[in-house]
Amino acid sequence: MAAQQGDVLLDVEGLSKSYGAVRALEQVSVRVRKGSVHAVVGENGAGKSTLIKIISGAERADAGTLRFAGEPVTVPGTNQAMDLGIATVYQEPQLFADLTVAENIFLGREIRRGGRIDWRAQAERVQTLLDELGLPRHYARRQVGELSVAAKQQVSIAKAMAREARLLILDEPSAILTDNEIEILFDLVRRLVQRGVAVIYISHRLDELFRITDTVTVMRDGQVVGTFGTEDLSVRQIAELMVGHELDNGRTHRDPPAGEPMLSLRGLGRGEAFRDVDVDVAAGEIVALYGLVGSGADEIAATLYGIKPATAGSITIGGTPARIRSPRDAQRHRLAMLPADRKQHGVFAIQDVAFNITTGHARGFRRFGFLMDRARENRVVRELMERLAVKAPGPHTPVDALSGGNQQKVVLARQLVDRPSVLVLEEPTQGVDVGAKEEIHRLVADLAAQGTAVLVVTADLPEALRVADRIVVVRQGTTTVEFDPGARQADVLAAAAGELSQEGAG
Repeated sequence: MAAQQGDVLLDVEGLSKSYGAVRALEQVSVRVRKGSVHAVVGENGAGKSTLIKIISGAERADAGTLRFAGEPVTVPGTNQAMDLGIATVYQEPQLFADLTVAENIFLGREIRRGGRIDWRAQAERVQTLLDELGLPRHYARRQVGELSVAAKQQVSIAKAMAREARLLILDEPSAILTDNEIEILFDLVRRLVQRGVAVIYISHRLDELFRITDTVTVMRDGQVVGTFGTEDLSVRQIAELMVGHELDNGRTHRDPPAGEPMLSLRGLGRGEAFRDVDVDVAAGEIVALYGLVGSGADEIAATLYGIKPATAGSITIGGTPARIRSPRDAQRHRLAMLPADRKQHGVFAIQDVAFNITTGHARGFRRFGFLMDRARENRVVRELMERLAVKAPGPHTPVDALSGGNQQKVVLARQLVDRPSVLVLEEPTQGVDVGAKEEIHRLVADLAAQGTAVLVVTADLPEALRVADRIVVVRQGTTTVEFDPGARQADVLAAAAGELSQEGAG
């Protein structure tokens, strides 16, 4: 049912935003009604985050207008957004672990009497607030650091409601929650809606939209494709609207080898993170493990490299059972990994290119057991820099002087000093430019052609379609549907988002 003008709490009209030559938003218009849950969906880079940042005061639009409760407004900062009644709760709760729930809720806006904090008044207000939201009273005295992720998220919502938020933005709220925790979140959202609060709900999990949202706005390439009643769509229709049309994935023809798997996972699991994961990768084959944010695909990658060891199932490499409890174990089995977060787990920023490529391989460059063969080390580094087209003046250039794409290639070069039997690439082109992405894809194909079994773990669907010989979908911590190279983008996205039909699958 179309909203009457008086029902509209937030009216976004013609928003545009550019970052240099990149057009993040172009003439975006959205209306959000009071007492409704309004989903905003789109692929990575569709413009969702930019839109939310402008509404919440974290960014300023280049053009366009905002009306809130019928009045034109400017939102120059997040504090001004809160003053209006606009609050944002992110996937990772932004709270202080060493403070209690009550202290977090009132931080910066304490109830004071005679210049001193009125602790009793704050405690009473928190108890009332927790009761209204259906949350346990004992939360008030607990330190936030003792709470689960789901409980912290509930506290973040309570904090927003303590400031009488009228519009609550939930950014990927369910991505790191269990099914039971999601139900608790949805109950809380329904309570807020009954009180007239409007909720903007950002999610990649398309199936859950039908359980909690009234309206869906689909974005693509910085523009609004359309706004629809949720009940008028299916998961597949939303996926097709997000994709728009079948893109040329630019695949080069490959004849992947058949034969026994080099890497085989059977029933692999780790606590509640993931379970019953079955994947095979043959020597010379590229398999993509594709899942949306929070699917558990990244956790599987961490387990394969021994960062977070498995608690169930088996890993077999080259036909031999492999017990991988640490990265050193992985290396002994000739399994290498390119981590997603190169800044935290990949590069040594203050060191030079040569150090970053050869670190961890010192034993292979020693003479007589203790002397470093610097000539050989320099030769290997230069060969890898040339092979991977690392753009740097030389081996002794500091890594932090390189672009993100070149840093990524340096980390990849480290994995190739001793050619691995299995290479796990986690988000291999995350944060790199288009040119570097093309080069990395070419390198992946070259490695497979030389006989390496390659497992690409990614949330980037076009990347999965482009580089992989097969795509295995991960959803809610387990492997589900498998697709062959000719799969339609919308089919794979629909499977990852909740439709487990075999249509379009291999």
